[in-house]
Amino acid sequence: MNMTWKQFFTSSIGKKLVVAFTGLFLVLFLIVHVTINSMIFLNDGGAEFNVVAHFMSHNIIVRLLEVGLFAGLILHIVQAYLITAQNQSKRKVGYAVNAASTNSTWYSRSMAVLGSLVLIFLVVHLANFWLPARADIYLHGDPQTDSFADMKAVFSLWYYVVIYLLGVFALFWHLFHGFQSAFQTLGVRTGRYAPLIIGLGMAYTFIVSILFALMPILIYAKVLQ
Repeated sequence: MNMTWKQFFTSSIGKKLVVAFTGLFLVLFLIVHVTINSMIFLNDGGAEFNVVAHFMSHNIIVRLLEVGLFAGLILHIVQAYLITAQNQSKRKVGYAVNAASTNSTWYSRSMAVLGSLVLIFLVVHLANFWLPARADIYLHGDPQTDSFADMKAVFSLWYYVVIYLLGVFALFWHLFHGFQSAFQTLGVRTGRYAPLIIGLGMAYTFIVSILFALMPILIYAKVLQ
């Protein structure tokens, strides 16, 4: 029996595949994002970071990819919540024989919560950086903005530093499980490839999370100026 695209995307396996593919797309985006932001570690007053940030906000190809990024993000969020709701509806009786804590890790059982925290963190991040940058382009005649100065202004406030560090904490565990889970859904995290996928996932998660965490800490401590 042939399955239509609608039936596929609304099926359990379809939802999981969408979450896996969009998740890996977002993993690639984070590599680009953390690389650009890491320009601040040059400690050149944000000169190189501002150049790259200006290019990324004005290049037409990047702008088109940005549309795809938001579409992928929305798909990832919606399908992930649908999977969570579907799984919870199947557990009305609960685990009668096997306790959940003995069959899975706390972060794998908390992906919806961790994802929600990451979403809140993302909204704060967009409000602090993405929206002001787009306002400069569309409302203020596209001036040459000092993105590094905007970053320093935000991270000079201790409560934003705390919010961002909590966001990075949630992101760490979300990536720690999600990276491996995506490859498992795609059938790649098996056999001889399993150690490689696990190792890459751990290395990626630690590097990205540490770099993101260092940014607000070092700016608040005035190590980067």
